[in-house]
Amino acid sequence: MKIYDDNHIKNVVLLGAPKSGKTLLAEDMLFEAKITHRRGTIEGKNTVSDCHEIEQERGNSVFATVLHTEWRDYKINIIDTPGFDDFAGEMISSLRVADTCVLVINAQHGAEVGTDLIWNYINQFNKPLIFAINQMDHPKADFDYALTSLKEHYGKAVTPMQYPVNQGEGFNAIVDLLKMVMYKFSAEGGKPEKLPIPDSEKEKANTLHNELVEKAAENDEKLMEKYFEKGTLDEDELREGLKLGMVHHDVFPVFVMSAKKNMGTGRMMGFIDNVAPSPHDAKPEKTTTGKELCYDQSQPAVLFVFKSHIEPNLGKISYFKVLSGEVTASSELINAQTGIVERFHQLFIMDGKTRNPIEKLVAGDIGATLKLKDTYTNQTLHAKGFDVVVQPIEFPSPRIQVAVIAKSKNDDEKIGEVLNKIHQEDPTLEVNFSKELKQLIISAQGELHLTVCKWFLENVYKLHVDFVTPRISYRETIRKPSSSSYRHKKQSGGAGQFGEVYLKIEPYYEGMPEPTEFSLRGKEVIDLEWGGKLVFYNCIVGGVIDARFIPSILKGVMEKMEEGPITGSYVRDVRVMVNDGKMHPVDSNDISFKIAGMMAFKDAFMKAEPQLLEPIYDLEIRVPEEIMGDVMGDLQTRRALIMGIDTHGNYQVIKARAPLAELDKYSTSLRSISQGRANFTQRFSDYAPVPFDLQNKLAKAAEADLVSV
Repeated sequence: MKIYDDNHIKNVVLLGAPKSGKTLLAEDMLFEAKITHRRGTIEGKNTVSDCHEIEQERGNSVFATVLHTEWRDYKINIIDTPGFDDFAGEMISSLRVADTCVLVINAQHGAEVGTDLIWNYINQFNKPLIFAINQMDHPKADFDYALTSLKEHYGKAVTPMQYPVNQGEGFNAIVDLLKMVMYKFSAEGGKPEKLPIPDSEKEKANTLHNELVEKAAENDEKLMEKYFEKGTLDEDELREGLKLGMVHHDVFPVFVMSAKKNMGTGRMMGFIDNVAPSPHDAKPEKTTTGKELCYDQSQPAVLFVFKSHIEPNLGKISYFKVLSGEVTASSELINAQTGIVERFHQLFIMDGKTRNPIEKLVAGDIGATLKLKDTYTNQTLHAKGFDVVVQPIEFPSPRIQVAVIAKSKNDDEKIGEVLNKIHQEDPTLEVNFSKELKQLIISAQGELHLTVCKWFLENVYKLHVDFVTPRISYRETIRKPSSSSYRHKKQSGGAGQFGEVYLKIEPYYEGMPEPTEFSLRGKEVIDLEWGGKLVFYNCIVGGVIDARFIPSILKGVMEKMEEGPITGSYVRDVRVMVNDGKMHPVDSNDISFKIAGMMAFKDAFMKAEPQLLEPIYDLEIRVPEEIMGDVMGDLQTRRALIMGIDTHGNYQVIKARAPLAELDKYSTSLRSISQGRANFTQRFSDYAPVPFDLQNKLAKAAEADLVSV
């Protein structure tokens, strides 16, 4: 297979809302370049891109799929991505290594909520963008509406390169405003006939062509001078201006097509070849130290792994982009995160599941390899002596959590191992065992994300599980001071146990004055691993308790704080003053004072108006204005507090605070209320008091659980 340099490589990511037609567009691109000899269909479950069993079963993309074409002396690497926001990690990692985005638009709907969500990611990476208005053959296709909606949502940079002559079921002709010809397609699509623009279209075409020339000239002073001199620009000058405009986000070219009938794809591929930026034109990558890493084949090798996938019976496939130098099938590179040397034995250019062996890949290219022993998504590989760590991808925070319960006890340990493998492939799915909740917790992007995870557990790894609502990580504290004492005495023939402790407890807050009612002999401030503080004072005078037993009392208090008296939750923000006690010259020991301290603290806690605290999350909900009232109404049923409303483009952003206990399945509810037009993020904020009636209910439930055990 031919080796291409960074000037002749184009890395393109196909993005779009669900059902916009990305996968069929990818099929057309492979077919046009003769990589395949027939075009697959979604219904036939035989597309190159949707090659995984779950994708064929569901009829939509779940993974980002790497493909390639060779088109007129250029290599185009294509990454076809899922449309659902639940798989944002696949989109974001693909965006990171692409040099141009093709955002596929459904001609019936124009800019829809899925398009807006993807636009946010494109903006984040500031990548050049092409709009492809697809499904022009649909009876309800409306090019003018779609184009207007794009301009309203994304601004004046939206620039038509083409328009359809006869949209709808009879669609077969496109006027090209760059080449100023009409392309007419046969019923089978494919290569069109080039014809003069009909007289009926000339006025419209000339007007739009002149607008295109002005847009191209705006991006370079020399081009602007030529435009003023000649009143126009030739095709090469137009390409130069459009490329500059794309790089600076001043031009978003718009193409029209029918991927289903393979009409218009080849023209867009030609534009990608001739105009879309190559890695050579792209902005340099940034390292974690802030340095720039340019695409330079003459420099030492640096690879960035943007995706990993474990195939049963094959092993791990690592997908990477070469950022510097070159890599061969016998290269040895160092993992910048682990220091481990990785040896390459095979290199591939991927087309879905098909692996095309290649001997070498150079800066700017995308490839894959098998069985790297300790390298995963978001890691850097570099040549020895050329230490560099590429800025990692920042993935979105999870929006939904479930607890995982194995249907067979024998699978408990295996489930954790398998979920960690899945996390290594998909960093947006987080896994941890909560010691506090005593549950294995999966954090994901949404219900669909969880559905796919469960499918893999059951169908690939043969592990049968239930996903249940996780317990809530409450906290306990107190509202007023109280005092208590406890005498622990036990006699058993020989040496017994004796320890007596008097203590006082108070609510703690930052900056509170030191206690004055006792003599302070020692103080320990403990930052609790579950949040909040314990401030422990030794106020013993006269030696009534030996100093060597004070740490045992503290240990007893700490043990009880790990299992609070109300619901068994962690205790926080308390200060304890041990002010009196008794000991026995023979029977006193560490265990005696530990038990006495624990029981005295428990008794004092229950007399100090115990307060249950619940985790509160900050929410940001992006919602169209017309359904904002419905979304806010639903929030109020969840004990949410609306903090403010901002406007962001065509959306309203509701900022709110809500208890985690009320957010179970919120992503599903929001999707239902908004018909998929809203999305949200959530982030832990702090703990707040639980309403008194709810606290009583939770305390009774905890007591009942204890009795049942």
